Amino acid sequence: MAAYPKALQALIAELARLPGLGPKSAERLALYLVRGPVQRMRALARALEQAAGGVRVCSLCRGLTDRDPCPICDDPRRDPRLLCVVEGPAELNAMEAAGGYRGRYYVLGGALSPAQGVGPQQLELEGLVRRVRSSGVREVILATNPTSEGEATAHLLAEVLAPLGVTVTRLGYGLPVGADLKYVDGLTLARALESRRRLD
Repeated sequence: MAAYPKALQALIAELARLPGLGPKSAERLALYLVRGPVQRMRALARALEQAAGGVRVCSLCRGLTDRDPCPICDDPRRDPRLLCVVEGPAELNAMEAAGGYRGRYYVLGGALSPAQGVGPQQLELEGLVRRVRSSGVREVILATNPTSEGEATAHLLAEVLAPLGVTVTRLGYGLPVGADLKYVDGLTLARALESRRRLD
């Protein structure tokens, strides 16, 4: 990398810090950027600058927003009695994109993962308890991911929320619409059996 100009070396080094990008991927991306039109680099620089100055964390739900409280928390049409707990902003966005949910959210900031150094202290549990106590929440929907980390997090949350007298539910697991049973993995089938319901 010593043959590259210092500015390009610095760009590669910064890109390599991003999750999922190793040194070779960062080098490829940097070379793509500098070989392209200068307008592309300037547009990227502007977008980074705007994100640095304009994206903040909502003081109520901990989701990402450009104003506080965020539009979801500030929407009077949302049911304040329903609180959906998600691991991160991407999961909140997925829930909103799916449509159908008209309650509010709380972003934990991750899931339990001892291997990655994420324990209960790294999650925003105190903020969740405060939110439930102060907002008239009656049901907390645990929407952590269906992974071992997400399951462990859901169990921890159920323990933390139990003394608060709220109903705690978990997203159901099942088969995707249009799925062919012979192609569905065993864990998904087992969860679908556990979440089965009566047909009326």
